[in-house]
Amino acid sequence: MSEAVRARSAPLGVVTSGLSHIRGWWTRSGLVVRIAVSALIVGMGLALVFAVMFLAITGLRERSLEARHSQQVIATANELQTLVIDLETGMRGFAITHKRSFLDPWQRARKRYPDATDQLVRLTKDSRKQHARALAIQSSINNYFNQYSKPLVDFIARNPDIAARLILSFSPAARQTNQIRAQFNDFLRAEAVLGSRRDSDAHITAEHALVVGGIGLGAALLLILLAAVYVNRAVARPVRSAADAAARVAGGDFSDRLREDGPGEVGQLERTFNTMAASLERTLADLEERNQTLIESERTKGELVSNVSHELRTPLASVLGFSALMLDRDLPPEEMRRYLEVIRTEARRLAELLNDLLDLQRIEQGTIELRLEEVDLNELLGAQLTLYSAQSENHELRLDPADEPLLVYGDRDRLAQVIGNLLSNAIKYSPAGGIVDVSASHVGDEAWIWVRDEGLGIPADQQERIFTKFFRGEAGRELGIGGTGLGLVLARQIVEAHGGEIGFESAEGEGTTFWLQLPAAAASRLTTAGDDPEARHGI
Repeated sequence: MSEAVRARSAPLGVVTSGLSHIRGWWTRSGLVVRIAVSALIVGMGLALVFAVMFLAITGLRERSLEARHSQQVIATANELQTLVIDLETGMRGFAITHKRSFLDPWQRARKRYPDATDQLVRLTKDSRKQHARALAIQSSINNYFNQYSKPLVDFIARNPDIAARLILSFSPAARQTNQIRAQFNDFLRAEAVLGSRRDSDAHITAEHALVVGGIGLGAALLLILLAAVYVNRAVARPVRSAADAAARVAGGDFSDRLREDGPGEVGQLERTFNTMAASLERTLADLEERNQTLIESERTKGELVSNVSHELRTPLASVLGFSALMLDRDLPPEEMRRYLEVIRTEARRLAELLNDLLDLQRIEQGTIELRLEEVDLNELLGAQLTLYSAQSENHELRLDPADEPLLVYGDRDRLAQVIGNLLSNAIKYSPAGGIVDVSASHVGDEAWIWVRDEGLGIPADQQERIFTKFFRGEAGRELGIGGTGLGLVLARQIVEAHGGEIGFESAEGEGTTFWLQLPAAAASRLTTAGDDPEARHGI
């Protein structure tokens, strides 16, 4: 063999020797080394594949955005052209018919076209020629509106008799709209050509992206070498976490949640577990809430039985006792009359208690009705003060009425029930007597009433429960003050049914001021079914 042949075969021998050396090293290497090298090779290959795919996807996204951008520009131009047409047709319709309703399209268009023109100018900044056309369209529309459309509409409104002839013969405005249409046609044709070119670029880029994606898919098949690691990390670990969390749930801790980033069925298992834990947690909370509701219901029922029993016992005892005296003894007429008065008074107390219970039932069922009419609160307050002034010799009831008739639109009897309840409470919860001030006034479109007493007041820790069914406060029970605890509940429902509000201000030992506001008659009629004073409304 010649020296030249040996010189040419030397590099080939070196390469063959190097490959043999690498093959031998790979055979001698352990499993850990193989996994490490394989992972390094796969990582480098995936990095390269993802880099190429990222560039391809980025290019495809940019081309797609450009194509969609043209569609958005065309849509904005068409919308703006429609607004210009609305300006013209609305003005013409108004001129011909003299009806303001025909001006509605013009009104909507005048509000929307500035934003539409600004958007069109903004969207065309990527194309110098289209941007110049958009600016020209914006200028033409502004000139048309400011120089023709708005002045003509103002003129038509002032001179309706000659408006139709003027608008039909006003050629400058027609020339202006024709010029705008021509500008739109040029703009849309140019944008259509630009969009077609962008679509073509997007299709070419999509084909390139598909090729790159195919290459990337082939490279991704190498990930099979990492299946064992993947199974351990993506499956075994989440399953162990789910088992640990399930053990905690079995121990009564329903607040634990799993991460939901696991693949396939593992992720579904995590989501299902979280849903189950959340459902158990909600169920436990619902059970606790229902248990509390049952406890509260039993407590309320007990209070109702206690209060009603107490309120029934006293008047029944009086009725039975005095009726027995009248039957067993021969009484003089004056004494018999006095006994009959006591029986009537106690019977009235029983009737009021039953009426309160029936009203409460109607309110809870939504069947209580109002008979609506104009009511002068000054007159109603005067009548109620006269009635309740006879209840106690130790109290002075004073009225400061409004300066003029205080008219509301409501149910006279129900409003009297509310005012009577406030006056009765003011007297009952002022056991030492004193002054009860009642005042009324117009405040804007509302009628206000205030009932102030100098009595026991309401402790701060009981004020939140003052409008709760059957609640009478500690003072009521300790001092033996009568009542069922339903009056204020009914009062609030009645006032709110009239569209008003009721509230109070109080300090323990310093008295209480209850206030209520109702819409004045003119305002309250707006919320009713007309002016029929016999209209009936359910609460």
